[in-house]
Amino acid sequence: MIIQCDFDGTITEEDVSFMLLDAFAQGDWRKWFQEYRDNKISVGEFNTRAFAMVKAGRKELLEVARSKVKLRAGLHELVAYCRSRGFRLVIVSNGLDFYIKSILKDVGLGDIEVYAAQTRFHRGRLKVQYIGPDGTPLISDFKEAYIRAFLRQGYRVIYVGNGPSDIAPAVLAHHIFARDGLLDCCREMNLKCTPFDDLNDIVTSLEFLTPTTL
Repeated sequence: MIIQCDFDGTITEEDVSFMLLDAFAQGDWRKWFQEYRDNKISVGEFNTRAFAMVKAGRKELLEVARSKVKLRAGLHELVAYCRSRGFRLVIVSNGLDFYIKSILKDVGLGDIEVYAAQTRFHRGRLKVQYIGPDGTPLISDFKEAYIRAFLRQGYRVIYVGNGPSDIAPAVLAHHIFARDGLLDCCREMNLKCTPFDDLNDIVTSLEFLTPTTL
């Protein structure tokens, strides 16, 4: 069993990448966000273009991320439950690896598997690149690439997410935990899912799931 979990807006209460773009992007990053919302570019292309507008170093970005981030209740409980049951918990996010790993390390969870946009800093600028499970660069379908890889490896996949970019990978999962935009989409598409408010809800629900419901 593997639990593939989104980060921004799922493990965190708000989107950390949006906080950083609001604070540091020099230019109208929301123009690219609207292009993504209108399905004109992929979420990966949006992040790559938006973060190219950021003129700040790693230290400055992390100071803002750490000062503003709020983790959703129940993260430690979910991690402990997965470890007790032998479930593999993996974060697959369109966010940036450097702040995700730093935030998790700050709360003593630096050993969680994280697959996210790889970030390189150079002279106050950052370059964002998505690398798939086979080691090749991707400009789209990042989360889908990982869930397909897990399925090929024989895992039963539980998907946890909150937004539109979670829809495509979620439909491939054996069970979905959803909130916010993902929950709305699941209901519109008549996809079976379990709503959650915080991560403790997922722990409670997992206790009642059986192999036949997964």
